[in-house]
Amino acid sequence: LLLGVLCALLVAWWVLDEDVPEASTSPQADKLAKSMMQAVNASAWDNIPIIQWTFKGVHTFQWDKVNHLCLVTWDTYTVKLDIDKKIGKAYRQGELLPLAESLHIIEKAWDFFNNDSFWLNAVVKAFDEGTSRSLIKLKDGQQGLMIHYSSGGTTPGDSYVWILDENRRPVAWKMWVKILPLGGMEFSWEDWITLPGGAQIATNHKSSAVSLDISNVKAAQNWSELGYLENPLLEIME
Repeated sequence: LLLGVLCALLVAWWVLDEDVPEASTSPQADKLAKSMMQAVNASAWDNIPIIQWTFKGVHTFQWDKVNHLCLVTWDTYTVKLDIDKKIGKAYRQGELLPLAESLHIIEKAWDFFNNDSFWLNAVVKAFDEGTSRSLIKLKDGQQGLMIHYSSGGTTPGDSYVWILDENRRPVAWKMWVKILPLGGMEFSWEDWITLPGGAQIATNHKSSAVSLDISNVKAAQNWSELGYLENPLLEIME
């Protein structure tokens, strides 16, 4: 029985696994990437100072985009995170953790932020430092927009192929990433919402095996709009 299961898994891997498509950068790819960003109103996203969301009902973030800081909470942990420096303060049930343990929890919070903020709005990262853009032809004949990340984040070297609708807004992407065993795994970008100011966010990503939901999304101009009397990240600001 075990041998049969292993054989079935190997066959599934062989059938489903896709090689990274061959591609070369071009001005046309850059133009399409800019159209994709316009379709989700990336300029409105840039004007949001604070954004809150929860990923998969587990990790909650309150991101100060202006100062590159984030309050990250999950389970019994809270981390006040300086995103650029990868430092901060870590708490368990409100108690500040000792240095040795806090370093590990801060690292986890940073990894959570990198992954979950990418699922929140990867569209606006199409021109990040270390990216390249290419046009490819998908198996069904559709045109795809490949974004390759040679640097940045937790797993540099990953590639994503965006599948767009007639208005250049994403409907799905295919992924070639280190953390997944299958190349070309496809997730939808659906259940779009429009935030105050016009930025659009997809709140559900489905594959054939799993659904990744984004909830509790709120854009704020100040911390009081999120229920705080003062800035909760003040103590880690320079």
